Amino acid sequence: MMRCLGGKPVKKDSDNSLVMKHKIHLPILIEQDEDKMYIVSCPNFKGCHSYGATIAEAMKNIHEVIEMCLEEENIENTNAFIGFREIEMEVG
Repeated sequence: MMRCLGGKPVKKDSDNSLVMKHKIHLPILIEQDEDKMYIVSCPNFKGCHSYGATIAEAMKNIHEVIEMCLEEENIENTNAFIGFREIEMEVG
């Protein structure tokens, strides 16, 4: 779920109008691969993935990737995050 947490004017735009900044919450998927690296993804953006040797490093890296995604895409035009589900499968 993406939520906006208030807003405050932070600077003036080229036409001298105030630009409002607000905080958003984005879902992050965390996996660990066979080499014990943490793979992180933000499903709100297509191709928004990163990795790190620790979860903290992976989260720092995905933060930078999300910043790049936000420069390219308006947050209102991103995929809608619905939720997580698990499915039970019989194997072997």
